[in-house]
Amino acid sequence: MYQDKRILAIIPARGGSKGIPHKNIINLCGKPLIAHTIGAAKQSAYIDTVLVSTDDVDIQRVSEDYGASVPFLRDAKIASDEARTISVVVDAVNRLQAIGQNFDTVVLLQPTSPLRTTDEIDVAIDVFFQNEMKGVVSVNVAKVSPFLLRTIKGSQLQRIISENSTIRRQDMPTYYEVNGAIYINAISDITESLSFNDNPIPYIMNREHSVDIDTWDDLDEAEKLLKGDFILCDE
Repeated sequence: MYQDKRILAIIPARGGSKGIPHKNIINLCGKPLIAHTIGAAKQSAYIDTVLVSTDDVDIQRVSEDYGASVPFLRDAKIASDEARTISVVVDAVNRLQAIGQNFDTVVLLQPTSPLRTTDEIDVAIDVFFQNEMKGVVSVNVAKVSPFLLRTIKGSQLQRIISENSTIRRQDMPTYYEVNGAIYINAISDITESLSFNDNPIPYIMNREHSVDIDTWDDLDEAEKLLKGDFILCDE
């Protein structure tokens, strides 16, 4: 709870995964991938309930073993590749409200961002309330400036942005990319039309903590970072 506001963390974790089979419960540094996010959320000074939304009984069992609440299994219609994350959140909020569990704020934490820390979650929550509960999204400094990006139309390169790219690299403005690690919104703003990526308030994260697990290479990178100096793996 933040002052008098009850806070719900939702971790969406469907069973299907094409890139890495059973990705959400694959081993990362001695424990299932999803356990890293559950642990970070449960240690938060502000989060009241950590809920995992899944369609998969194995993910449900693992999540409960690590202390998350999994009071229902997600319907198949919102567990496909095409399902939108906002639909998952709307479903979870509605199901909880139906059984008398009401919250003021939702913190969406993707399990594929295992390096995001409890401190980062709590600072992002602080940012949310300091900005009058306007939606927060975590970002990191973009690896590549859009000044250097091109698309191909026909057989010719075209710039992504209109500004002239002769500007020196050190004079280029700083750009940020949404990293998918933390989204925070008021429950009253949770509708099917909401886009989490378009939340207006940024929370800037360290790029190393922003690893998003989509491929085996991403998993290897996360393990190397977890064995580094900011988090220790379970031996």
